Amino acid sequence: MIEKQHIIDRFISYVTVDTESDPNSDTTPSTKKQWDLANKLAEELKQIGMEDVTIDENAYIMATLPSNVSHQVPVIGFISHFDTSPDFTGANVKPQIVENYNGKDIVLNKEKNIILSPDYFEDLLLYKGKTLITTDGTTLLGADDKAGITEIVSAMEYLINHPEIKHGKIRVGFTPDEEIGRGAHKFDVKKFGADWAYTMDGSQVGELEYENFNAAGAVVTVKGKIVHPGYAKGKMVNSMYIATDYINSLPRLETPEHTEGREGFFHLHGIRGTVDETKIQYIIRDHDRNHFEARKEMVQQLADELNEQFEMEVVTVEIKDQYFNMREKIEPVMHIVEIAKQAMEQAGIKPLIKPIRGGTDGSQLSFMGLPCPNIFAGGHNFHGRYEYVPVESMQKAVEVIVNIAKLTALDISKFKKEEE
Repeated sequence: MIEKQHIIDRFISYVTVDTESDPNSDTTPSTKKQWDLANKLAEELKQIGMEDVTIDENAYIMATLPSNVSHQVPVIGFISHFDTSPDFTGANVKPQIVENYNGKDIVLNKEKNIILSPDYFEDLLLYKGKTLITTDGTTLLGADDKAGITEIVSAMEYLINHPEIKHGKIRVGFTPDEEIGRGAHKFDVKKFGADWAYTMDGSQVGELEYENFNAAGAVVTVKGKIVHPGYAKGKMVNSMYIATDYINSLPRLETPEHTEGREGFFHLHGIRGTVDETKIQYIIRDHDRNHFEARKEMVQQLADELNEQFEMEVVTVEIKDQYFNMREKIEPVMHIVEIAKQAMEQAGIKPLIKPIRGGTDGSQLSFMGLPCPNIFAGGHNFHGRYEYVPVESMQKAVEVIVNIAKLTALDISKFKKEEE
């Protein structure tokens, strides 16, 4: 397999390029600086020997590794995103290498007393003796999802350098703006031309995910009436009090901090108010489609009840669906999950099959006609100063990609029989 230092050098060359996306921009990519890495990646794919390398006007990159077998094999794809989260700065990333991690505190920044500690981040103890790449405590790292890109490019390079490994046609795709929910919006599924694909965008080694939340966003607008407070009796309607009643009417324990697994929630993530008008922003999540629809109905029903109470329309609700649970698109083709599962087992990895408490480009792509489960990329503590990735986890991800390629080139009918 590709040696450790090669993985480190490639990963660092990616994370030191600032690719933060911007939710307030209406361009694609949302920031010009994403082009810096996009162009670099397109050139690198050509250099390692990939064919049909393209980069379109929106910075979507696609490339092909041709089949080296004579029989008919399904076309598979591997996809990652090159933008980083706007939640925390990704500029001037200064990666630190921790060799042979000893299981103790890691000083990320001595001057600012920033510590990455297993007392708080217990997952660190899984990687005693491993090589970790961390931040310097002032930025995120960008393992989400530059680890995934590193793994895909490295796996393709390995297959090109080892033609004795038999595989079918493989397509790779790198996208902008995943972190702001737009990574799949302009992805040309027809041009990509794969029968199915895998996003390399998970966390811990072994993660294999084909379920995610159904998701919607809701903006609740409460209208009040502003008059001089000295003469307000019987006239003023304070929208912030009505908004408080609305907030308190939703189930208090059905929030992110009180739920786990497949449990859904209402997440109040923004509020801005004056006497005259208050806007409340929610995200609504549930794995179960029926429960998801019921949650949306509840958000509207509470508004209706307040309007009835005030005998006029004081509360309006705008709900927009964002993405849906890809499970309904994956279950008819479960052999693609079984192939990934066996690929992990062949690499000595115990598969951790669990639902995603969030979204993934794989969800949108699945509903666009490209079934797309999600596989681990190895990083932890995404979107913040405590982000890290074990190099050995990236090496294992490369091995899994290669194994998937090999397994798909074999007779996949056995996987389909298991599915039936």
